Amino acid sequence: MPNFNRQRAKSEARNEIQAEIPGLTAGGATSSLSTHGRWPLPPATTTRPLRHPGALRLHSRTHQGGAGYARTPKAELFLLAMANMVGHHSFYEDATARDARYEQLVRTLAVSDPEWTLGLLRWLRTEAHMRTASLVGAAEFVRARLDAEAVGFSRQAVSTVLQRADEPGELIAYWTARYGRRLPQPLKRGIADAVRRLYTGRALLKYDTASRAYRFGDVIELTHPAPDPQRPWQGGLFRYAIDRRHRPGRALPPPGETLLAAHRELLAVPVERRHALVTARGGAERLNSAGMTWESVAGWLQGPLDAAVWEALVPSMGAMALVRNLRNLDLAGVSDRVAAEVAARISDPDEVRRSRQFPFRYLAAHRNAPSRRWEEALETALGHSLTNVPELPGRTLVLVDRSGSMFDRPSEHTQLNRADSAAIFGTALALRAERADLVEFGTDSRHVELAPGEPVLRVLDRFHDLGGTNTAAALRRHYDRHDRVVVVTDEQTGPTGWSNPLQTVPVRIPFYTWNLAGYSPAHAPSGPHRHTFGGLSDAAFRLIPLIEAGRDANWPWETGT
Repeated sequence: MPNFNRQRAKSEARNEIQAEIPGLTAGGATSSLSTHGRWPLPPATTTRPLRHPGALRLHSRTHQGGAGYARTPKAELFLLAMANMVGHHSFYEDATARDARYEQLVRTLAVSDPEWTLGLLRWLRTEAHMRTASLVGAAEFVRARLDAEAVGFSRQAVSTVLQRADEPGELIAYWTARYGRRLPQPLKRGIADAVRRLYTGRALLKYDTASRAYRFGDVIELTHPAPDPQRPWQGGLFRYAIDRRHRPGRALPPPGETLLAAHRELLAVPVERRHALVTARGGAERLNSAGMTWESVAGWLQGPLDAAVWEALVPSMGAMALVRNLRNLDLAGVSDRVAAEVAARISDPDEVRRSRQFPFRYLAAHRNAPSRRWEEALETALGHSLTNVPELPGRTLVLVDRSGSMFDRPSEHTQLNRADSAAIFGTALALRAERADLVEFGTDSRHVELAPGEPVLRVLDRFHDLGGTNTAAALRRHYDRHDRVVVVTDEQTGPTGWSNPLQTVPVRIPFYTWNLAGYSPAHAPSGPHRHTFGGLSDAAFRLIPLIEAGRDANWPWETGT
């Protein structure tokens, strides 16, 4: 989440072809976009191509000077929401301009089509797992509705995007930094709804820390949530949170709160005895019963985590935490026995599904870990995370953009760039297709050789940095009567003398553009067989068989799940 105190935290044109298809994607720190592992199909009552109303019109130029096409506001917002890390620069847009474009699109559609926008925000947080974009979107939704004196939808928008116990405070921090300390009623009521759902003793221990701009007690005092009658303990918890805020060190846990009482007792253990307590038999269980996470143990121990401490903590850590800490486990020197246990956990298909990891998390861990003992487990886990990629029949041409702008990182929190993500997804699609040609392109283009069943991580070493973006030249060189074309790109083609770089491909051939950056101009007009997806997840590929089967579908949140 960015520092909000520093941040400005159906028309159809005649003779024009209908516009982009929205696609599934995920993001944030966690990943699987289809909670039930399937894309719900609507009734098979039509044979229309999957498409959305609207039209693209020629719109000046791309950032590289090529012909650009304006998207409909909904398509533009959808793509930007999927790709935007709020508060972060992209290659062609600085953070302020990018965030302003996102905020304005949300504000416009919050008034003109609030139900659609509410559906987008809900799906963005609960299915796509984009925390920051959904929280900022909810705040701007409320502001726009207030300015327009429009009634309804705002409370629901706020409540639905708040899915983690630290987020009510973060939303208040954004609002007060942007609009002042007065909280409007729809915002307060939506936050209060979320507080009743999210505030528990364990959540308080994890998220109610002094580093937060708004503590649990602050949120409760500002929004006045009534305790949930189904949770008789919640009133006492609310009072305790307020006491922690105003009387730090002296607040007493309410009677019956065994977790909070155990935590208080643990804090009273002398520092010199804490290491022995953790590494003793049952030490990790005692930490867990007191709400101590692996993140908080280092501060509690007042020293680094050595091998013995990590080995005690591993059984109680989740798969995501283990993947994030492979480097730390290596540096601490955990035993091969424990390493084998970790490898089995992170590569278990059920663990991968529950952790909802983005595929590129495994690539990041692979590149960051000093030893090679995790390599097979990470490759296996990456394979499990890509199970939604379809096995496409026939011949498929997969183009992966390796131009300079693709090496821009979407966030300073990751060492991976869009080129890494594009290579992962393009390779996975090509490996699972019946017959595929995998091509990397930039100013030049070349085939990337594949062996059947080859691990994705090994293929990635064959990709290069290829300069500018010449999509038209890559298609002229490599398209050869394929049954479909998939391009993973940021769409920022350079000037080629062609108004439409896709015109090499016959209009009857399905052409799928996967945009990883969310820039405003598109690289080509849309059509019945020209579709654009957005974001950084493999789940969008699941729409390809749906489209080619001739089924009709709506935006992801309109499918009736």
